[in-house]
Amino acid sequence: MPVTEDAAILRPVSPTPSPAAPVHTGVTEQPLDPVAVESLVVTPTCGAALTFTGIVRNHDPEATGTVTSLDYSAHPDADIVLTAIVARHARALGDPRGEVRVAAAHRIGHLDVGDLALVVSVASAHRAEAFEVCRSVVEDIKAEVPIWKKQQTAAGEAHWVGLP
Repeated sequence: MPVTEDAAILRPVSPTPSPAAPVHTGVTEQPLDPVAVESLVVTPTCGAALTFTGIVRNHDPEATGTVTSLDYSAHPDADIVLTAIVARHARALGDPRGEVRVAAAHRIGHLDVGDLALVVSVASAHRAEAFEVCRSVVEDIKAEVPIWKKQQTAAGEAHWVGLP
């Protein structure tokens, strides 16, 4: 399935996507489409595919009151860091440990409750590996990619989260 016009367009790490280049990443202000992202990693060699979606929620332990929206900001190198994370988890077809295909997109800008902030898709021969890689990619993105959020609350307050 092709990426829709309103979905984030993810760029492959190599000039053309192929079984030897199973990595796609993007940091974008466009809405994210999990089905389109997953379609970038699924091939006939993969017996398992899964997609994690990070959704803006209406509460946070660090916020006072109800969260109404988030404003995400990113360092100009955020996409480079995201690509490095995804690339270290992906493996090409023919790798003796088995192929693992990964795509990840993080949205920036203004997001309302219910909007998707992060999509990570992983495909591999077996489910256990897909789950393990997906969790590792999500945790590494949260820890390493220089993206910060400002929480807006129903009371009109704003709080930055994740600043260095």
